Amino acid sequence: MEANAHLQSAAQLITLAARASLLKKAVLSRHTEGDAIKTTLTVRSIGGRPCLQAESLHKDNKAKHKNLEIGDADALLALLSTAGQINILTTLGESEYRTSKSGKTALLGGEALLKRLQGASPAAPTVATLFNNREKQYILSGNEPFLIKLEVSDKNGRVHDKKRAKFRQINRFLELVRDVEDKLPATGTLRICDLCCGKSYLSFAVYHYFAVIKQRQVRMTGVDLKQDVIDFCSATARDLGFDGLEFLCGDVGKYDTDDHVNLVISLHACDIATDLVLSRALAWEADVILSTPCCHHAMSPSLACPSLDFIAKHSMLRQKLCDAATDALRLKILEAHGYTTAALELIDPEETPKNVLLRGVRKKHPDPAACASARAEAEQIKCFLLGDQSPWWADVNAYKKGQNS
Repeated sequence: MEANAHLQSAAQLITLAARASLLKKAVLSRHTEGDAIKTTLTVRSIGGRPCLQAESLHKDNKAKHKNLEIGDADALLALLSTAGQINILTTLGESEYRTSKSGKTALLGGEALLKRLQGASPAAPTVATLFNNREKQYILSGNEPFLIKLEVSDKNGRVHDKKRAKFRQINRFLELVRDVEDKLPATGTLRICDLCCGKSYLSFAVYHYFAVIKQRQVRMTGVDLKQDVIDFCSATARDLGFDGLEFLCGDVGKYDTDDHVNLVISLHACDIATDLVLSRALAWEADVILSTPCCHHAMSPSLACPSLDFIAKHSMLRQKLCDAATDALRLKILEAHGYTTAALELIDPEETPKNVLLRGVRKKHPDPAACASARAEAEQIKCFLLGDQSPWWADVNAYKKGQNS
């Protein structure tokens, strides 16, 4: 069936914006053919040439990709004709194509956007063009042996569709590691601990980063309570020839080492397990701490702050408040032990709500007065939020080298 005028205009808008590197994306929804739920069109550079890449999410949760030449009007119209709604987002404005139940079509904002696009100068490719070369975007490419072993990628190094979020998460964490690399010793063996390591995606990634990419000597330990997980990770490390990476089954709160630990990492340690991770790192006076908390349950039932009742009376808002307050207090405790701190975004919150990373970098010469002030502030915050109740981290200030929790 011949495309209607509104659909042809929508295709014209997409083509003009793509050619000028002004297209953010075009989102196709309400598909009338096939089992696609949503299709997103973006500009990508493949083999040095820009093209339109269509990523379609299907009902079976699989994502499929198709590349279109920017000037191929027939292919673009054929794709657009399968959608009942098209949202076109550019750096100069937006337009929306709609089809009603009766079959009538409309293009909202089309004329105004067309005038702006026709009068616009082409933007630099960096404005909208994404490169399809993952090595330019990520530290890891996907074909690393440990990613294949952990089934993030297939045997050819292609990242599985269902593992793309995990792949992005791993790379983002490595970017955060790279950001603090200059805070770690430049020579000698790096001592690293991954506490509550789970399946140990980060253990393998961080070990690979330092031992393979950076060619450093590394001694790394992953600790977790689950024996089957530890057995799997130990076998995987042996298969990969990661001689400096070991895994131990046990309580992270009781794990200790006589070595000076340079880096402590943790991904999604559940609830107070994050506090156990931080307490171990503080006991060791680790150079750098990178911890991403998971769920937060401990503060909410203990919250006793009438000044915040206007928030706390709403259960959802109460939990969000306690989540933020818990992590802020954790950072304040790190400051009390001589660390500079930051709360960072690990990954897009649309992919996971557990996207806050707590970073602590130990100062070379902590100021005792500043530490004492931060400790007093932490106590004031504790009393404000919890009254006279002792929080789950009450004993964290008492941790000393060699003391078990």
